[in-house]
Amino acid sequence: MFLTNNFDLPSLTIENIYKSRWQIELFFRWIKQNLRIKSFSGTSPNAVKTEVWIAISIYVLVAIIRNELNVEHSLHEILQILSVSLFEKTPINEALSRKKPINGEE
Repeated sequence: MFLTNNFDLPSLTIENIYKSRWQIELFFRWIKQNLRIKSFSGTSPNAVKTEVWIAISIYVLVAIIRNELNVEHSLHEILQILSVSLFEKTPINEALSRKKPINGEE
C-alpha cells in the first residue's frame, strides 16, 4: 500500500520491489512445502535464519543421499524412513533399499 501511494518513486522501481517481494513469497512457500517448517522456534532474525539453513541443509543432504544411492523413494519418503529408523543401527542404504509398498501393501 505504501509503495503504490509513493509518487516520488518511478513506476519501474515499484515494479521491481514487488517482483522481489513476490520472490520472497515464493521462497517461503517452497520452504513450507519442502522443508516442513510449520513455525519457527526462535523469533530473532538469527534464530529464523539458523532454522532455515538447518532445514535447507537437511533437504540437500537427503537429495544427495537419494542421488548417491539411486533410490526411487521421494525426498519426503526418505525423510520418513530416516525419522523412523533414526535410532536403529541399520545402514542407510539398507533402510532405503527395502521395496516400496504397492497399493498400500507391506
